[in-house]
Order: sequence, then C-alpha cells, then structure tokens
Amino acid sequence: MLKDKVIVITGGAGLIGKEFVKAVIEQNGIAIIADIDSKLGENVKDTLSKSLNTANIDFVELDITSKHSLQNCISYLELKYGKIDALINNAYPRNKNFGKDVFDIEYNDFCENMNMNLGGYFLSTQQFSKYFIKQGFGNIIMMSSIYGVTAPRFEIYKDTNMTNAIEYSAIKGGLLHLTKYFAKYFKGKNIRINAISPGGILDNQPEQFLKAYKDNCLNKGMLDTQDLKGTLIYLLSDMSKYVNGQNIIVDDGWCL
Repeated sequence: MLKDKVIVITGGAGLIGKEFVKAVIEQNGIAIIADIDSKLGENVKDTLSKSLNTANIDFVELDITSKHSLQNCISYLELKYGKIDALINNAYPRNKNFGKDVFDIEYNDFCENMNMNLGGYFLSTQQFSKYFIKQGFGNIIMMSSIYGVTAPRFEIYKDTNMTNAIEYSAIKGGLLHLTKYFAKYFKGKNIRINAISPGGILDNQPEQFLKAYKDNCLNKGMLDTQDLKGTLIYLLSDMSKYVNGQNIIVDDGWCL
C-alpha cells in the first residue's frame, strides 16, 4: 500500500517511531528515521535493516526546533530520492524538568517545553509543506494523544509516581488545532494533514496503574505500539486520500 513512498518519521528511533518504520517497510515503502540522536538513530537503522532484511531504511539527523536542520534534511532527501511523500510528526522533545506537578513548574520550563514540542511540530510542518507545495503533493500526520481530546483522569495515577503533565495536555490539544488550521490553509494545494490520538502505550508502567487504566477501557487497556499501525497505514495510503483535517482516536474506548 506504500510501494516506493518516501516516508519521514521524526523521532523515528523511539518506541513508537520504530514501530512506524516497521509498518512502512512491511508495506514496501521507504522509511526515513529522522532523529536528533544520531548514534541511536544509526543503530536503529542498522538493527531494523538486518531484522527486516531491507535496504529501504535511511537515517538523517534532525532537530525539529531548527529551521536549518529541517532544510538540510529536506535537501538531503530531495537529492537522494527526488521526492518526499509524507511526514509523520512523531518526535517528543522536552527538557529535563518536563512533567512536574502543576505548582512546581517554572514559567520558563513551561514555555520551553511548549516551544520545543508544539513549536517544533509547527516548524517541521511549515518547512515540509513549503517543499510539498513546490512538489505538488504531500501528506502530513500529527501524533497527538487522548489527552489532547479529554481532561486527565488523575485517579489512575494514585499511589504511583506518575502523573499527566499539564504541558502535555496543552501541547497535544494544540496539535489538533494546528492540524485543522493547516488543513484549511492547504486548500487547493494537494496537501493533506491528519492526526492520530493514541491511548496509553505499554512501556513498563507499574501494574497498579495498568489495572486502573484498563478499568476505563472496553477490552484491552494499554495499547502495544503495533496497535497503531493500521491507522497509520490507512492515513499514509491512497485509501484515505479524501480524509483531511481529521483526528483518529485509537484508545480502546478510553474517551467514551
């Protein structure tokens, strides 16, 4: 379904990013791992290339908060592949103070995290869409979250050291409105943009939290990364060519 499509995955060396790389390769696409961590990115590229027996995984170092870095990435890909079919905004930049309790957050930290994440998604969308306009087509996917759609359920974090960061909710909610704004702005330009809002992803969370989380779901509870693959492929493929400005929630009924 993605034969020969060049798909850029920001944060491609991370937990969800790696699964997206696999999904693109499984559909005969070309997966570009675009990550700020060059050592990790090259390692993920080599590991997945061997395990999937493919030469269609590439790596490019990318800082989504840097216009220069984004332009270098686009130039490299245009020179090597002659086109870019899609951008998946999946990176998760944040500073060391991200995720503190509301009353412990310093204003500068709040602003920095908003700028890095929401601002980075804006900048990457801006720069890639300039290229897409020149190219004549393009596809962008924003990775949001259920916490961009609903208020936190703080009770599920009881007796754990976990919480829902207020910056996270602000960022993910903002991404959904960026998606709608850009979709309308791209009218007539043959560029479409949509969002995916996953529920929680399994990543060694404590059992007590997993049980409390599952009580709010309909069947499975926390998702595995591969549970997002079907939605991703649908939005990247021509099957969704008239789906634009939408948000698809994948959460086992959490938001109901």
